[in-house]
Amino acid sequence: MNEIKNILNDRFEAIERRIVLVLEQLDDEQVNWRPNDSSNSISNLIVHISGNINDRIGKGMNKKPFTRDRDGEFEVQVITKNDLIEIIKTSLREVKVTLMAMNNEGLLETQKTGNREQTNLEVFIQSATHFSEHMGQILYIAKILKDEEYLTTTVPKKKRV
Repeated sequence: MNEIKNILNDRFEAIERRIVLVLEQLDDEQVNWRPNDSSNSISNLIVHISGNINDRIGKGMNKKPFTRDRDGEFEVQVITKNDLIEIIKTSLREVKVTLMAMNNEGLLETQKTGNREQTNLEVFIQSATHFSEHMGQILYIAKILKDEEYLTTTVPKKKRV
Protein backbone atom coordinates (compact mmCIF):
# COMPACT_ATOMS: atom_id res chain seq x y z
CA MET A 1 0.00 0.00 0.00
CA ASN A 2 2.90 2.39 0.60
CA GLU A 3 3.78 2.29 -3.10
CA ILE A 4 0.20 3.21 -3.99
CA LYS A 5 0.23 6.04 -1.46
CA ASN A 6 3.51 7.35 -2.90
CA ILE A 7 2.13 7.23 -6.46
CA LEU A 8 -1.02 9.09 -5.41
CA ASN A 9 0.98 11.63 -3.41
CA ASP A 10 3.17 12.29 -6.46
CA ARG A 11 0.02 12.82 -8.55
CA PHE A 12 -1.39 15.33 -6.05
CA GLU A 13 2.01 17.10 -5.93
CA ALA A 14 1.99 17.40 -9.75
CA ILE A 15 -1.57 18.73 -9.80
CA GLU A 16 -0.72 21.39 -7.22
CA ARG A 17 2.53 22.37 -8.96
CA ARG A 18 0.90 22.72 -12.37
CA ILE A 19 -2.12 24.68 -11.13
CA VAL A 20 0.12 27.09 -9.21
CA LEU A 21 2.36 27.55 -12.28
CA VAL A 22 -0.70 28.45 -14.34
CA LEU A 23 -2.07 30.83 -11.72
CA GLU A 24 1.28 32.63 -11.53
CA GLN A 25 0.94 33.46 -15.26
CA LEU A 26 -2.46 35.10 -14.89
CA ASP A 27 -3.87 38.25 -13.32
CA ASP A 28 -6.93 38.62 -11.09
CA GLU A 29 -9.22 39.42 -14.00
CA GLN A 30 -8.09 36.39 -15.98
CA VAL A 31 -8.63 33.88 -13.15
CA ASN A 32 -12.22 35.09 -12.87
CA TRP A 33 -12.93 35.17 -16.64
CA ARG A 34 -15.72 32.97 -17.92
CA PRO A 35 -15.99 32.26 -21.66
CA ASN A 36 -19.79 32.42 -21.39
CA ASP A 37 -22.54 32.29 -18.78
CA SER A 38 -22.75 28.48 -18.79
CA SER A 39 -19.00 27.93 -18.37
CA ASN A 40 -16.73 28.06 -15.33
CA SER A 41 -13.86 30.35 -14.51
CA ILE A 42 -10.59 29.14 -13.06
CA SER A 43 -11.85 30.51 -9.73
CA ASN A 44 -14.95 28.30 -9.96
CA LEU A 45 -12.86 25.22 -10.69
CA ILE A 46 -10.49 25.81 -7.78
CA VAL A 47 -13.35 26.52 -5.36
CA HIS A 48 -14.99 23.30 -6.62
CA ILE A 49 -11.81 21.26 -6.06
CA SER A 50 -11.55 22.73 -2.57
CA GLY A 51 -15.21 21.93 -1.85
CA ASN A 52 -14.64 18.35 -2.95
CA ILE A 53 -11.58 18.06 -0.69
CA ASN A 54 -13.38 19.58 2.28
CA ASP A 55 -16.27 17.17 1.78
CA ARG A 56 -14.49 13.91 0.98
CA ILE A 57 -11.19 14.31 2.84
CA GLY A 58 -11.89 16.89 5.55
CA LYS A 59 -15.37 15.71 6.50
CA GLY A 60 -15.31 12.14 5.17
CA MET A 61 -11.91 11.08 6.49
CA ASN A 62 -10.83 13.65 9.07
CA LYS A 63 -14.33 14.09 10.54
CA LYS A 64 -14.19 17.90 10.30
CA PRO A 65 -17.57 19.64 10.29
CA PHE A 66 -18.41 20.85 6.80
CA THR A 67 -21.58 21.68 4.91
CA ARG A 68 -21.03 21.88 1.19
CA ASP A 69 -22.80 24.28 -1.15
CA ARG A 70 -21.85 22.55 -4.39
CA ASP A 71 -24.12 24.75 -6.54
CA GLY A 72 -22.52 27.84 -4.99
CA GLU A 73 -19.11 26.67 -6.17
CA PHE A 74 -20.23 27.37 -9.76
CA GLU A 75 -21.77 30.80 -9.23
CA VAL A 76 -19.92 33.89 -10.46
CA GLN A 77 -16.93 34.42 -8.16
CA VAL A 78 -14.32 37.14 -7.85
CA ILE A 79 -11.25 35.81 -6.08
CA THR A 80 -7.69 37.08 -6.38
CA LYS A 81 -5.07 34.82 -7.91
CA ASN A 82 -3.07 34.95 -4.67
CA ASP A 83 -6.10 33.75 -2.71
CA LEU A 84 -6.61 30.97 -5.26
CA ILE A 85 -2.98 29.91 -4.88
CA GLU A 86 -3.48 29.72 -1.12
CA ILE A 87 -6.76 27.79 -1.51
CA ILE A 88 -5.21 25.16 -3.78
CA LYS A 89 -2.06 24.80 -1.65
CA THR A 90 -4.03 24.50 1.61
CA SER A 91 -6.56 22.08 0.12
CA LEU A 92 -4.01 19.78 -1.48
CA ARG A 93 -1.84 19.90 1.65
CA GLU A 94 -4.77 18.36 3.55
CA VAL A 95 -5.12 15.64 0.91
CA LYS A 96 -1.41 14.77 0.97
CA VAL A 97 -1.04 14.85 4.75
CA THR A 98 -4.17 12.74 5.21
CA LEU A 99 -3.06 10.24 2.57
CA MET A 100 0.46 9.79 3.88
CA ALA A 101 -0.66 9.50 7.53
CA MET A 102 -3.30 6.88 6.77
CA ASN A 103 -2.53 3.25 7.56
CA ASN A 104 -3.75 0.29 5.52
CA GLU A 105 -6.84 -0.17 7.68
CA GLY A 106 -7.75 3.49 7.22
CA LEU A 107 -7.38 3.21 3.46
CA LEU A 108 -9.85 0.31 3.47
CA GLU A 109 -12.44 2.07 5.66
CA THR A 110 -15.51 3.18 3.76
CA GLN A 111 -17.44 6.40 3.52
CA LYS A 112 -20.59 7.33 1.66
CA THR A 113 -19.85 9.53 -1.33
CA GLY A 114 -22.93 10.51 -3.22
CA ASN A 115 -25.14 7.44 -3.35
CA ARG A 116 -22.45 4.80 -2.87
CA GLU A 117 -19.98 3.45 -0.37
CA GLN A 118 -16.32 3.80 -1.30
CA THR A 119 -13.13 2.92 0.49
CA ASN A 120 -10.89 5.84 1.36
CA LEU A 121 -8.40 4.48 -1.17
CA GLU A 122 -11.09 4.66 -3.86
CA VAL A 123 -11.84 8.24 -2.79
CA PHE A 124 -8.17 9.20 -3.17
CA ILE A 125 -7.98 7.56 -6.62
CA GLN A 126 -11.24 9.16 -7.75
CA SER A 127 -10.05 12.53 -6.38
CA ALA A 128 -6.78 12.37 -8.32
CA THR A 129 -8.77 11.68 -11.49
CA HIS A 130 -11.34 14.38 -10.77
CA PHE A 131 -8.71 17.01 -9.97
CA SER A 132 -6.74 16.09 -13.11
CA GLU A 133 -9.86 16.63 -15.22
CA HIS A 134 -10.37 20.10 -13.73
CA MET A 135 -6.66 20.87 -14.00
CA GLY A 136 -7.01 20.22 -17.75
CA GLN A 137 -9.83 22.75 -17.89
CA ILE A 138 -7.72 25.27 -15.97
CA LEU A 139 -4.79 24.76 -18.35
CA TYR A 140 -7.06 25.15 -21.38
CA ILE A 141 -8.57 28.40 -20.08
CA ALA A 142 -5.07 29.75 -19.41
CA LYS A 143 -3.95 28.80 -22.93
CA ILE A 144 -6.94 30.61 -24.41
CA LEU A 145 -6.17 33.71 -22.34
CA LYS A 146 -2.38 33.75 -22.78
CA ASP A 147 -2.21 32.45 -26.36
CA GLU A 148 1.45 32.65 -27.50
CA GLU A 149 2.57 33.88 -24.06
CA TYR A 150 1.38 30.71 -22.29
CA LEU A 151 4.21 28.82 -20.59
CA THR A 152 3.80 25.08 -20.35
CA THR A 153 3.51 23.56 -16.90
CA THR A 154 4.98 20.22 -17.86
CA VAL A 155 8.57 19.27 -17.23
CA PRO A 156 10.59 19.47 -20.46
CA LYS A 157 11.46 16.06 -21.85
CA LYS A 158 15.09 15.01 -21.63
CA LYS A 159 16.92 14.38 -24.86
CA ARG A 160 17.65 10.75 -25.55
CA VAL A 161 21.26 9.88 -26.05
